[in-house]
Amino acid sequence: MSTTRQEAKGAVFRALHEGEPFVIPNPWDASSARVLAAVGFKALATTSSGFAFTLGRLDGEATLDEVVDHAAAVDRATDLPVSIDLENGYGADPDSVAVAIRRVAAAGAVGGSIEDYDRDGYLYELDRAVERIVAAVETVRGLGFPFMLTARAENHIRGNPDLDDTIGRLQAYQEAGADVLFAPGLGDLQDIRAVCESVSRPVNVLARPDLTVAEIFEAGAQRVSVGGALAWVAIKALADAAAAIRDSGDLSALAARVPVADWFADRPDRQ
Repeated sequence: MSTTRQEAKGAVFRALHEGEPFVIPNPWDASSARVLAAVGFKALATTSSGFAFTLGRLDGEATLDEVVDHAAAVDRATDLPVSIDLENGYGADPDSVAVAIRRVAAAGAVGGSIEDYDRDGYLYELDRAVERIVAAVETVRGLGFPFMLTARAENHIRGNPDLDDTIGRLQAYQEAGADVLFAPGLGDLQDIRAVCESVSRPVNVLARPDLTVAEIFEAGAQRVSVGGALAWVAIKALADAAAAIRDSGDLSALAARVPVADWFADRPDRQ
């Protein structure tokens, strides 16, 4: 029996987590996905904040329907494996988490992340958070192809930088069957190392501008993502150039040229 495109992507993505540590950048649309593929990255993960920005909204304001369409567009854009930022699963109950995973998997994703933070502004109690990861794991195991489930402990970006609680949550999510563990917002290498040494599953670390990729890998991370940061780099360049035009008539930023034709030469969506 032949291997489907999604099965092949899923196998590649799983193998990446079993090999050398890698960077997984975060595109915010199909075009940024193509650029990141063209410059040589091996896998992609979407960013909820970057995608919400493309809709003219703040992080957390995209609907599941919109995220599913976004997942399909990013998946079609390249031949790279794609993991989807599913926020809290678009519902507090375990069934909502299961539905969200099934829908993005049907759209082409081979990975997804689930947070333990509710949009109403609170962290789930541990038992509830574990129930949600259990539902996610059961759903992933029924998909019929490799799908890497990332469980996120949100303490450090939600006003509760309790490292012991973060580690306890990640250990519980590991026990529940999550493939990758992620605590965004870890403040320094000591905390990163403590988290990585406390679990036996691959750990994703959110990049920090005051650290290097090599330092984060040395601390034990298997995967480094950038969240919405690349989107903000691009938007800042736009805003700075526009402000210079408005304030002083300086058009020098418009000299920028990018090799779009080269970047977009490989069009998987036309194959």
